[in-house]
Amino acid sequence: MTITSRLLACTAIGLVATPAWAQDSSQSDTAPRKKSDYNVMIGIGPKTKPSYPGADENKIIPLPVVNVWRDSERFPVSTPDENFGLAVIGKRGQTSFGPTLGFATQRKGKDAIQGLSDVKFGMEAGAFAETYLAPMFRLRGELRQGIGAHKALTGDVAADFVVRTSDDKVTATIGPRMRWASGKYNRAFFGVDTADAAATGLPYYRPRGGVYAYGAMAGAYYNFNPSWGMFGFAGYDRLTGDAAKSPIVTHIGSRDQYSAGIAVTYRFKVKR
Repeated sequence: MTITSRLLACTAIGLVATPAWAQDSSQSDTAPRKKSDYNVMIGIGPKTKPSYPGADENKIIPLPVVNVWRDSERFPVSTPDENFGLAVIGKRGQTSFGPTLGFATQRKGKDAIQGLSDVKFGMEAGAFAETYLAPMFRLRGELRQGIGAHKALTGDVAADFVVRTSDDKVTATIGPRMRWASGKYNRAFFGVDTADAAATGLPYYRPRGGVYAYGAMAGAYYNFNPSWGMFGFAGYDRLTGDAAKSPIVTHIGSRDQYSAGIAVTYRFKVKR
């Protein structure tokens, strides 16, 4: 999941999880429920990402880290670019489906070129599906609708090789990415309408939907001791298709999109 999007959702859901989640499936309805404490990991650090999709410069923003899991579970596998997802069908670490929620990318015209239209801040809500083809190989897909932002469909497909030690001191993921968007999304970030063209001098451009980037993402958690640890990630996307042909990219931006971040983490328990 996206680390930032967990900040609001993951803590709340993890801490108010229903007692039924802590009940073993082999127990009867009348059997006493076993209490399971929660592990909570929080952290903060710097993150660098493109100033807007297609930019040739990066900006530095905070990188919050939030992770919540039951004491009876292993440390959850997640990737830096996935959004918060709640498994309502299936089980985490196996095959699961459910809703997903995250923050939407925004763009201020002044960060690109004076006169270019803004794309407002908002949310993206949708659904995810993930499965493990082997204990060390995970596939995940997301499809999301922009709310109060670009108001368009977008999604990602990720394949990750998972490496973890038996004591979960190290949990790392690495794998390729494919990013897709509707025509409305691509026009919001890569299109140049008549007003934009008149204000910026860029040529008119109306992109279609489709795969707009291929890339790769790697991330790792390392625990120095039961309380303190570190999280880091690095990612790369290469714009393709109509997005790569946009005047915003070819005239003032770049097809190469880099991101990275590092954070110090602190882990504690919450009693039930």
